[in-house]
Amino acid sequence: MTPIRFRTLALLLTLAALAPSVAGAAEPVASVRIAFDRDGVVSTQARGLADVAAARAVGADDPVRVASISKLVTAIGAMRLVEQGKLDLDADLSPLLGWRLRHPAFPDAPITLRLLLSHRAGLTDAAGYYAVPLDGALHAVTDDPRAWDATHAPGAFFRYANLNFAVVASAMEQATGERFDRLMQRLVFAPLHLDACFNWDSCDEATAARAVVLYDAQRQPVRDDNGGRKPACAVNRSRDGGCDLSLWKVGRNGALFSPQGGLRISANGLAKIGRLLLNEGEVDGVRLLSAASVRAMEQPLWTYAPGNGLTVEEDDSSQSQRGFYCRYGLAVQTLATKQEGCRDDPFGDGVARVGHAGAAYGLLSGVWVDRASGTGVAYFATGVPDAPRGARSAFTEVEEGLARAVP
Repeated sequence: MTPIRFRTLALLLTLAALAPSVAGAAEPVASVRIAFDRDGVVSTQARGLADVAAARAVGADDPVRVASISKLVTAIGAMRLVEQGKLDLDADLSPLLGWRLRHPAFPDAPITLRLLLSHRAGLTDAAGYYAVPLDGALHAVTDDPRAWDATHAPGAFFRYANLNFAVVASAMEQATGERFDRLMQRLVFAPLHLDACFNWDSCDEATAARAVVLYDAQRQPVRDDNGGRKPACAVNRSRDGGCDLSLWKVGRNGALFSPQGGLRISANGLAKIGRLLLNEGEVDGVRLLSAASVRAMEQPLWTYAPGNGLTVEEDDSSQSQRGFYCRYGLAVQTLATKQEGCRDDPFGDGVARVGHAGAAYGLLSGVWVDRASGTGVAYFATGVPDAPRGARSAFTEVEEGLARAVP
């Protein structure tokens, strides 16, 4: 059999294997799971295809859009700036941003970095958060009354909102004068030797060529089907359809490089982020954050009680159910909350792990560490926008299986 015919046959067999999962309980197109401890990777499982059309098998070094785990990594960058004195967790951000950031119903309450990172600033996603064009301004969104929780004052209520992190990115740019994606290269990815980036532009061609494609329920590509190259335009285009990144202006549009969900990183890269948390800010001989900063990130600033917050994300891309969020710090979730109404334990063992989950465009992801045992897990699965509900938690069946390494 010729190599071309063999390749075609392999692709057809793979597609046939995937076809029964289109309806009902879908099997992922690709899944990767990494178990790790403080010293390194303990085990790796990789199954399925990174790119169905190319019949390319997925690997643990292939970059994937990990959705909301991006928030955790963005927070690591922000905390580096806090340590350097360039950002203040509790300062009013309006003077730094250069535009007034205030809840219209509570205009005397300052909005701080701490409130934004912990989803307690009063912002919502009702006015949008990701579609700001290259030549647009983020304040056009935050000036919209729909962007704010009409009932609750800043600091009084937990409401998960992606818009918070667009504002954080704007503040990071204003504090440094650097474009967010390049800033994250300097603050996080380069020191940790990670082939990672936000929205592709600052990744190299070799990394982009290994991109994991994201798929909908019909196994149609929805993100990163780039043919082994960087996309022609890695950001939202200008209102005239152009993609001239020289139009970028410091702090004007922190949503541009998707700090809330646009991180492309491999499962091995996520495992290194997990090990950074396990080692309280140090990994492979690199001290990125102080132990005090990591502890501040992990300390819950909100713990669910009736009336003090929402336990589920309101964004349509989320596949979570009520009881998913019950403890949250500075972009860090804590699992297994022993509180009525909480179902935040995909592992099913009652251990209070810390980390973050992600869900968007048919992908599910997670990175979780158990500080007591010094172990953790990082995982993702693609092509599962209709994953069944979990049996034991507000997570999906797919996430419960990856958390516990169930075949």
